[in-house]
Amino acid sequence: MKLSDFDFDLPEALIATRPAHPRSSARLLVAEGDRITDAVVRDLPGWLRPGDRLVLNDTKVIPARLSGWRARQSAQGVTRAQIEVTLLEPRPGGLWAALVKPLKKLREGETVVFSDRLSAVLEGREEGQGLFRFNLAGGDFDAALAEAGAMPLPPYIAAKRPADAQDKEDYQTVWARRAGAVAAPTASLHFDAPLLETLAAMGVAFTHVTLHVGAGTFLPVKVEDVTTHKMHGEWGEVSETAAAEIAATKAAGGRVIPVGTTALRLIETAARESGAIAPWSGVTDIFIYPGFAFRVTDALMTNFHLPKSTLMMLVSALMGRVRMMRIYDHAVAERYRFFSYGDASLLIP
Repeated sequence: MKLSDFDFDLPEALIATRPAHPRSSARLLVAEGDRITDAVVRDLPGWLRPGDRLVLNDTKVIPARLSGWRARQSAQGVTRAQIEVTLLEPRPGGLWAALVKPLKKLREGETVVFSDRLSAVLEGREEGQGLFRFNLAGGDFDAALAEAGAMPLPPYIAAKRPADAQDKEDYQTVWARRAGAVAAPTASLHFDAPLLETLAAMGVAFTHVTLHVGAGTFLPVKVEDVTTHKMHGEWGEVSETAAAEIAATKAAGGRVIPVGTTALRLIETAARESGAIAPWSGVTDIFIYPGFAFRVTDALMTNFHLPKSTLMMLVSALMGRVRMMRIYDHAVAERYRFFSYGDASLLIP
């Protein structure tokens, strides 16, 4: 299975830099077996049935991109250097791992000032990343970060424009609850309150799970034999309540439909040991590619993914590679918008 098997031509103009407003007005490609239908996200109730269960990732994206400065005393006086920090994940002992630009201009023990309230000391380095200790913790840290930080937009958006105040709303799901992600579960960005109310009224159920999406989700695959690729790890949890709800839906003959690849990877991780959904928490590095045996997932709602990405391999595992390439050919021809702020697909094997 070669990396080139998952490549396709994507016009630059189809990469979305802003989402649709309202959220549910985004386009929706529905692929059911071999049939492809062009719809809109607010049409989703027409494709779901009473008794279906949507699995939603309730992670909350933190405004992880920080701009600050460090001061250094020298014989010539005080010099300042601009330092850009993108938080990646919390570490034991109250430290944060972060990408630092430029890391070479920062020494261990030096302080980076981000605002009147927020600063951090570089306490170490690890695999090209910085390890920081902030001057605040708990709710005080969250509040200061909300003021000083910007949303960590994906590289393919950040290359086109900087994050702004609108992204703090746009790049967050309406049910975000547990802070810890540095990337959004983007298929979930298409849901708004009216759509959720309509789905609930027709008998579609919802289950919340948590997977804190990390920056590793944007890492490229660098091996030609994709089966040798090593996935990044991300922390997740399927609670006892969530596992029981999903199991009850399966037992009753309803369909379990994760919204987004993050929710799918998590529930399939939780079903690996026994073959059925079970409570689970920990770090998952599950890699799903064609040949994978799905234990829980009956269908998937997801955005359109990068060529040669692990997510392209995941959807190919669910639908079949040849069929998935046909779906993407249709999406490109019909000018669907791609990636995090783009349009959605509903994939029903």
